[in-house]
Amino acid sequence: MKHNSEYFRKTALMRDNYRISSMSIRSNLLRTVLTVLIIAFGIMALIGILTTIDSLKRSVNSSFSAMGANSFSIRSRGYNVHIGGHRERTKNFSQISYSEASRFKKEFDFPSSVSVSIGATGNATIKYESEKTNPNVSVRGVDENYLVTAGYEIAKGRNFTEADIRSGENIVLVGAEVAKSLFKSGQDPLEKTITVSNGKYRIIGLLKEKGATMVGSGDRLCCIPVTNVRQYFSYPNMSFTITVLPNEGVSMDQAMGEAESLFRVIRGLDPIDASDFHTVRSDSIAEMMMSSISSITVAATLIGIITLLGAAIGLMNIMLVAVAERTQEIGIRKAIGASNKTIQQQFLFEAVLIGQIGGVVGIVFGIIVGNLIPLIAGGVFTIPWGWIIMGFTLCFIVGIVSGIYPAMKASRLDPIESLRFE
Repeated sequence: MKHNSEYFRKTALMRDNYRISSMSIRSNLLRTVLTVLIIAFGIMALIGILTTIDSLKRSVNSSFSAMGANSFSIRSRGYNVHIGGHRERTKNFSQISYSEASRFKKEFDFPSSVSVSIGATGNATIKYESEKTNPNVSVRGVDENYLVTAGYEIAKGRNFTEADIRSGENIVLVGAEVAKSLFKSGQDPLEKTITVSNGKYRIIGLLKEKGATMVGSGDRLCCIPVTNVRQYFSYPNMSFTITVLPNEGVSMDQAMGEAESLFRVIRGLDPIDASDFHTVRSDSIAEMMMSSISSITVAATLIGIITLLGAAIGLMNIMLVAVAERTQEIGIRKAIGASNKTIQQQFLFEAVLIGQIGGVVGIVFGIIVGNLIPLIAGGVFTIPWGWIIMGFTLCFIVGIVSGIYPAMKASRLDPIESLRFE
């Protein structure tokens, strides 16, 4: 029975504190709104930036997963990537010949899929009757394993076969964006003959749509047999790329070690010779980007915390002003029996309530702002529940920190002196 009465007493006290705090907030609306906006701005900045970063991380992961992020390539020419303060550069080595790439594919017996490919051109115009694409289509010479290692799928028709690659005939796999540009009236593209550069090619398959990613569109693509590229798109110092996709459950590092050992043998290198080719994981650029994004996350968090620190100081000043303005009210409440603890709880509750209102406003606008860039870029709307919980927690801490000193000051006021205060 005693336990129940204590529970009802605390509940009534909580209701009274909420009522008094609400009345105080309404009576000083302008001051309260300004404080709420300061807190809301800090939370909005923090939640907004972190939500955007989370969306970017997902976009990076999906982009490189679509490219076959679990694969690695052996290539001759390196790349030069500069992201944030991190730069990665590889040497330019001698080109990889078709015979070397073919031998590797034949002799590499590690459980994996191996493809040989080469870029023919990156600015081709594809034509069908009176329709044509913009001059921004990539034409790549590939073998029968390329789609698997690059993360593509056939939407309609068929993939290349080993016989197709051996014969090098004029057949083509067409990306979704290319097909939409050429066959606007809804015709079936299969078995249609299109012009790729100056050659006529028969469509045998349509690639499943990938959509735009951070690394460009994978749908502006035409794949032709790699042997056909050697014949009709030949240029000096052609260098082929070998791509290896280890089977599921197989160690990537072990596969890369086996691949490098075999290709050193194919190159005729002695044990003391440095490798004259480069082995690169397809997710290495993604890892650099994620590392850069992590640095931005830390910076954004610090900015948000500094903003909230300013909001906490502002809230504390406002609560001190409220204590000074309501000194007589405090004296009256003490005179009719309110304890120091009750007064302290009232002002602390008011500070926490203002902090939580600011948190709600900031979180709502933070989610909206944080999703603007991903939605414009074609991403999906995200509700960052983890950051929302963190936002409410930070606002609660701000309310406690800002309210504890004014609340203690109010509770220690002498009731007689308070009643005389003007």
